[in-house]
Amino acid sequence: MSIRRRLRWLWFFLLLLAMVGSASLGGWLAWRRSLDTIAAQAADRLGLHALAVQRLIDRYRVLPTVLALDPHLRAALAEPPSAAQVRALDDWMKRANEAAHASTLTLLDRYGRAVAANNWDTPESNVGIDYRFRPYFQDAMRDGHATFYAMGVSTNVAGYFIAQAIDDDHGERLGVVVLKITLDELPQDWRKGDDIVLLADAHGVVFLDNRDGAWSYRTLRPLSVDEKAGIDATRQYGGRALPEVRRDVRGAVGEGAERVKAISPASRHEVVWRALPMPQQAWTLHLLADAHPAIVAGRGAALAVFLAWLPVILFGLFLQQRWRLARLRQRSREELEQMVAHHASALRTAQDSVVAAAHEATQTGQRSLEHLPQGVSVVDADLRLVAWNSRYQQIFGFPDEYMRVGRPIEDMFRFNSRRGLLGPGDMDEAIERRLAYLRQGSPHMYERERPDGTTFEIHGTPLPDGGFVTSYADITAYKAAARELRTLASSLELRVEERTRDLNEAKAEAERISRSKTRFIAAAVHDLLQPLNAARMFVGALADRSTSTEDRELIERVRQALQTQDELLASLLDVSRLEGGAVEPRLATVALGPMLADLARQFGVLAAARGLSLHAVRTGLHARTDGLLLRRVLQNFLSNAIHYTPRGRVLIGVRRVAGLARIEVWDTGLGIPEAKTRAIFDEFLRLDSGVDRDRRSAGLGLSIVDRVGRLLGAPVAVRSWPGRGSVFSIAVPMVVAPGDTAPSAHRIEDDSPLAGRRVLLVDADDATRAATAALLVGWGCEVAAVGSAEAAMRQAEIDDAPDALLLEHPLQGASGDGLRVALSARWGVTPPTVLIAARPSQADILHAAEDGLRYLTKPLAPARLRAVLSRLLMEYL
Repeated sequence: MSIRRRLRWLWFFLLLLAMVGSASLGGWLAWRRSLDTIAAQAADRLGLHALAVQRLIDRYRVLPTVLALDPHLRAALAEPPSAAQVRALDDWMKRANEAAHASTLTLLDRYGRAVAANNWDTPESNVGIDYRFRPYFQDAMRDGHATFYAMGVSTNVAGYFIAQAIDDDHGERLGVVVLKITLDELPQDWRKGDDIVLLADAHGVVFLDNRDGAWSYRTLRPLSVDEKAGIDATRQYGGRALPEVRRDVRGAVGEGAERVKAISPASRHEVVWRALPMPQQAWTLHLLADAHPAIVAGRGAALAVFLAWLPVILFGLFLQQRWRLARLRQRSREELEQMVAHHASALRTAQDSVVAAAHEATQTGQRSLEHLPQGVSVVDADLRLVAWNSRYQQIFGFPDEYMRVGRPIEDMFRFNSRRGLLGPGDMDEAIERRLAYLRQGSPHMYERERPDGTTFEIHGTPLPDGGFVTSYADITAYKAAARELRTLASSLELRVEERTRDLNEAKAEAERISRSKTRFIAAAVHDLLQPLNAARMFVGALADRSTSTEDRELIERVRQALQTQDELLASLLDVSRLEGGAVEPRLATVALGPMLADLARQFGVLAAARGLSLHAVRTGLHARTDGLLLRRVLQNFLSNAIHYTPRGRVLIGVRRVAGLARIEVWDTGLGIPEAKTRAIFDEFLRLDSGVDRDRRSAGLGLSIVDRVGRLLGAPVAVRSWPGRGSVFSIAVPMVVAPGDTAPSAHRIEDDSPLAGRRVLLVDADDATRAATAALLVGWGCEVAAVGSAEAAMRQAEIDDAPDALLLEHPLQGASGDGLRVALSARWGVTPPTVLIAARPSQADILHAAEDGLRYLTKPLAPARLRAVLSRLLMEYL
């Protein structure tokens, strides 16, 4: 074989190798990119599924805590109930469960035996069954609260158990109330997609899937001997064998995902396996996305690269042919010249020349959105429709002829407007407002309710290369639950609307008076406050008639609830006046310490109900600001912090920054992406938390907070770290503390019976005495605190009788009422007296009650102390 032929074969093999190598590389890159896309989309869908699971559980989380406070349940566990009482309790449990829409509701005594249940009259009744072996009973008796997923003992139905301990007045465990909910609605939602969704416990046992149970009650890893014994002892899965899932892990995909071939149960193709821990329940949510589209994408890319070589080869052959033709012409010319040379050598003066030329080509591609559960539409930079899914067409009922690439999105808006889907008002203005959002490329999120009652949450996001993508998610079920919880707020809004109409009708008669609108609003406030004030008077009358300690606590809670409604009404009116420009800040010197302490007490109950800790850092700083407006801002910060913090703590405190007192609220919640830290102050924008969208604070929104900050000249700022938490702050001018105590924020309640009262505190324990004195000062009292009988007598000699006396009994081991009698003799009167003791005997309590005295036990509960002192001072007056 000649060298030239060898070179030809060598070039051929090199070309073939380049074609195969580049096609393989292109196919592999497309395959890997498609896998990464599938993994990223799987992570998004997994987050949505986890959010749905958490929302379902949070819907019932607080109910056992509320039921544990019911006096009927506490009375039933305090002493063995009679047969009639048991029957009445069963009926009560049945009615309570019907209202809660749970699976079962069971009451266990301190020994784990079911005393009553809502299914007492069915063959699967829980009554009489011993549940001591269940971890939720053991953990609740130990920790006060517990959860557990297991098969039902009597019903053989799997469910999630939420248990809450029931304590008596002394903090001793009486028993446990257990609420069971089924998670059957979750697999139904999961079936809407093509993914395989699994929910596994801490042992790796799958207990929920969307494949009709084909994956359920299998383990994702081998169980240890102790784990198997623990599952059998608690009868968690009813004695099932729990075989192991067999799978072949074939490599990692991106961060946190794997390529897996399921063997048992078998899957047709490879899947992208992604897991998301749910630490609050110690579960793990798994999603198996089909990886076959990645293989198809890789094959298509390889074929495209291979075919792209054909123009290159044809162009090379074309150049080769032109080169050979040029060589032949040159050779012919040389031969002709040689033939003519010997006949006309003198004529050889001509010159020869040769000329050549060349050209290139391009390629395209596309993608699909059908796997998304929401309705999705995509427009390009010219606001023309370029992509959509069938769910988008189904939501709005667009005809098939409307759905074509390149149609202006304005046509879709006009189609919806003609059917009344864009809301009331001018049609062109509504369409132009939506087009402006798309042109500006501003992300937005809002809710819209359609005429048929369906509510959609609409998210808009700009695309990096121009254009806009909009998604439409159906949230009708969640909004229906929220409407039931907002009945009282709706009635108040109706009253406000009625007064506003009256105000508008009277406006024509009051045009001569420049501030008539303010007076009319004041009249409306007065009218709206009348029923609340009447209710507070009725509560006060009821408190005078009640003798039960539990009744007094409930009455105090009702009074606090009415006070909250009073503040809510004032807040709503403040917002209206703020938007109308009628609010003028009333600047005064405000003590920040008492305000922060009062807010911590107010929101501490809400934080504790959600399993959070709320702490206020003590401060002695004062600020020059409007105390009421500042309090509204901080209430909103605390409400948002508690709402968006699934677990951890919330902290409120003050920092000194360049002559300003910057009040900060820290949380360990979900956090906010950096791109949205400014957008959250815009109107009509609420971030998807995730968590409980219906339990939003009823105070000022962040857009109103921003306006209040500008009105006060106090900058409002936010810093956030996604997944770690956020800090909201407002900076107010700091001033030197005045000589006389400035009116503090907690004295906003002008009708408090403790404000300005003189109290003598006698307690030998230094720590208890200091803490109690600080608490009383925070309530507006003037306190004289002493630690011995001699100091108390000296105080009586130099001062008149106090409005109230707090006396440790017995004091320093002394017995009898000698000190109290001596103090009364010195003053000539007996002030209202509260005795404080660590462990008072029943005889001491009865003896004190005969003398008209009250007993409180250490450690003192602030709410109980305030209620008792207020009651005594009101009776004394």
